[in-house]
Formats: sequence, C-alpha cells, structure tokens
Amino acid sequence: MVRAPDVYICEVAPRDGLQNLDIFVPTEAKCALIDTIAAAGVREIDAGSFVPPKVVPQFADVDAVMAHALTHKSATIGALVPNPKGAGRAIAAGVDAVYFVISASETHNQANVRRSVDEQIEAFRAVRAAIDDRPVGQRPQLMGAISTSFGCSLEGEVSEAAVCQVARAFAEARADEIGLADTVGYATPKSIGQIVSAVRREVGSQMTLRLHLHDTLGAGLANAVAGLEAGIRRFDAAVSGLGGCPFAPGARGNIVTEDLVFMLERMGLSTGIDLDRLMQTREILARHIPAAHLTGHLHEAGIPKVLRSAA
Repeated sequence: MVRAPDVYICEVAPRDGLQNLDIFVPTEAKCALIDTIAAAGVREIDAGSFVPPKVVPQFADVDAVMAHALTHKSATIGALVPNPKGAGRAIAAGVDAVYFVISASETHNQANVRRSVDEQIEAFRAVRAAIDDRPVGQRPQLMGAISTSFGCSLEGEVSEAAVCQVARAFAEARADEIGLADTVGYATPKSIGQIVSAVRREVGSQMTLRLHLHDTLGAGLANAVAGLEAGIRRFDAAVSGLGGCPFAPGARGNIVTEDLVFMLERMGLSTGIDLDRLMQTREILARHIPAAHLTGHLHEAGIPKVLRSAA
C-alpha cells in the first residue's frame, strides 16, 4: 500500500495562480500544467473557477479545462465558486470538490462577490442543499473558505470574532472542511496560531481545517510552520508562487509549492510529491507568463545535493 503523506498540499496555480493575470493563458497550456502537477503526485488540484467570463476572463474556458482535469483520477479536482449558480455549474461538471468563499471582511466580501457576509452565508446553505439533493455517490466535497482571515487591504484589521462567525456558520451548514485564507499576506506566525486556535474552539476538533497562505510580506513559509505547530496538515500553494486576488489591492502570490515541498521534506514530513517533476511546471508557465510573475527560491538556487542524496 502507498503510504499516506504526512501533509497534504492542494495545488492552486491553475485557478488562484492565473486569475489575477492580465494575459489569457491558452487552454492547452492550462491542461498541460494540470497534467504535470498530477504527474508529480499532487493529490488535490484547484483547477478553475466557475465565474462569469466578463468578471474573470481567464476562466472563459473553465468547462474545457475542468473536463480535462477530471480525467486525472489520482487527484481530487476542485473548483472555486462565488455563488449557487457557479456551484450548479461545478456540480454539473462533475467536480470532486467545491470551494465556496466568504470573506471575514464585509468590505472585501462586497468587492469580491457583491453580497453581504450574511447573504453569502445563505448562499452557502443553498449550495449545501443542492449537493445533498444529489445521489450519495455523486456529491462533491464542500469546503468553506474564509477569505481575509488574517487581515484585509480594504478594511485593515479583521477581528478574530469576525473569522469565527463565518467559521461557525460554515460548520452549522455542514461544510466538510474549512479553509482559512491569508488573502493579502498579512499574517504572522503569531496570528496564525491565534486564529487557528480560535476557530478550533469555535467549530470543534472534528472539523478539518486548511491554510491558504500568500507571501506578500515574505512570511509565507514561516506561517506554514506556525500552521504545522497549530496542527494544520492541509495547505494550499501555487507553483512558481503565482497568485493574487483581483479584488484585494496589494495581494501578492501564493506560497511557492516547490519551496513548501522542499521545506516539509527536509523537516521529515512526507508530501507524496515528486519535486523534480513539480519543477517542470516552470517550463510550461514560462512559455506564456512573463518572468516577473514567476518566483521561487528553489528555482533560483536549484535543488540542493543534500536532498538528492537523501532520496
């Protein structure tokens, strides 16, 4: 039997990584990116978002990309949705997981989905009901993502109480998992520990939590370690550090998957990811995306011999 990894990483480059670009990445390149990510052994891929093309033109081809992604049976294929209509499209497409987003910041929620937090909570309940109406074997997992859990570039500080309010609503509406997102990269190791602990007290130890971290201020990997210390074993990351939110000014890219995998493996934690294969994603991205958007310490330094000899 294949050993389960100690830490699960969801690769978000095909969705969060591309949504903020002002250039359209061709459909075949998106599919090739997903192929390489899956071949590297990544077990969950955020493959796209079911949003109107006029809002995020990058996902005008989401149906074709998602159909291709779903041919990879070794990975959970998910999609982010902003509302019940988008969720309906995702469910009809046959995705394995639906990621529904609500911001802890009222201002960001209005900018992102044009609804109040309370209205978005009601929309989440509708999505839960729609999934429950499906036959048992055809129900995707439903993850509730809390954007701006650690601060907001529009509103500033976001209170612990505001994050816990959304987490409690997700739990009461029977989310299968809750994600805490540092949407604009303002988190610190201290705030990671505080918010994770507060949410755990709110929703109970049985609820699975994950962290979605950005590296705006260079604290991304330190925050991942703080998450580990707080008991988190599921993280979102993007190859080459792609990412950013079109509705959160100043947001920078996600934590770099390659760097995260290297760090975790050197800490003695298995990820199940082939780092050499994962590094090949840079070749695909570089053909379509300007170098200024591509980051990663491992790409600059190369994989150290100490890791190769350990393998």
